[in-house]
Amino acid sequence: MNWDTSKGNWSQMTGKVKEEWGDLTDDDLTEAAGERDQLVGKIQARYGVAKDEAERQVDSFVAKH
Repeated sequence: MNWDTSKGNWSQMTGKVKEEWGDLTDDDLTEAAGERDQLVGKIQARYGVAKDEAERQVDSFVAKH
């Protein structure tokens, strides 16, 4: 799956996103609204990881789903 598909199915993907990154709140996911950069930023903020690491995690997640 690519990010465009994830964005198009964002409401269905939020449950899987929360399973992967349990510290993200519903508000975080609402604010991200399927935007990859926003999700990366939320992961950076909640988990204290560098942007490159957050992007790697998102890319890995998208590849799995």
